[in-house]
Amino acid sequence: MRDPTEERARAVRQMFSEIAPRYDLLNRILSAGVDRRWRRALVEAALERGPRRILDLATGTGDVALLLKRLAPQAQVTGGDFAPPMLELARQKAKRAGLEILFVQADALALPFPDHHFDLVTIAFGFRNFADHERALAELHRVIAPGGRLCILEFPPPPKGGLGILYRLYFTRILPLIGGAVSGNPEAYRYLPESVERFPDPSTLATMMGLAGFETHYRLLTGGIAALHIGDKRPCPTQATRRGVSPQLSP
Repeated sequence: MRDPTEERARAVRQMFSEIAPRYDLLNRILSAGVDRRWRRALVEAALERGPRRILDLATGTGDVALLLKRLAPQAQVTGGDFAPPMLELARQKAKRAGLEILFVQADALALPFPDHHFDLVTIAFGFRNFADHERALAELHRVIAPGGRLCILEFPPPPKGGLGILYRLYFTRILPLIGGAVSGNPEAYRYLPESVERFPDPSTLATMMGLAGFETHYRLLTGGIAALHIGDKRPCPTQATRRGVSPQLSP
């Protein structure tokens, strides 16, 4: 009998491999360029403690990994992703930029790194694609050193109110049409809004991170369209309780 978690991971890997050639272009078009500001906010929060070893997981074509290396040239930056075509594009971008970054194929549920290896792990718009969020958080906790940091930038379910209504209309009706036409893979851009709707709301994700062993806070970006969660690993993993969740910060 096939493992449904493995089946889902395989399907998502294939989908992202297929859209890799148009991935950057579509990000710029579909977000009107706002995604760059969100990634900048992620990186600035991530680098606050001067990490030396950094993993950018679900790195895609490497935008966040490249920005991390530019802003922290002394750090050792690794980019990990489960889609080889994405990694090849990331390597090409790093080479053109003259930046030394190691890009490796990595499964978030079984990371190929030793315990306590990284001071920082960043994930931009990839966490919701992991087949098992709790298992992924456990793996992330394992590879982050005590006192290290986990930063997750993600699309939560659309906010309530007028902005949420307009956003949901764009996300479910217009985005799949544009994304499908440009990428040639309409299914991939139908998957995007569906995965966002299924994703935990910001408070729930903060609780999950707290239970995994991170002292966590978050802030909403652009009226709640995106959310940035910042989790600092406690020195003692046995202290993973609900005390790890702190209130939402103002944007």
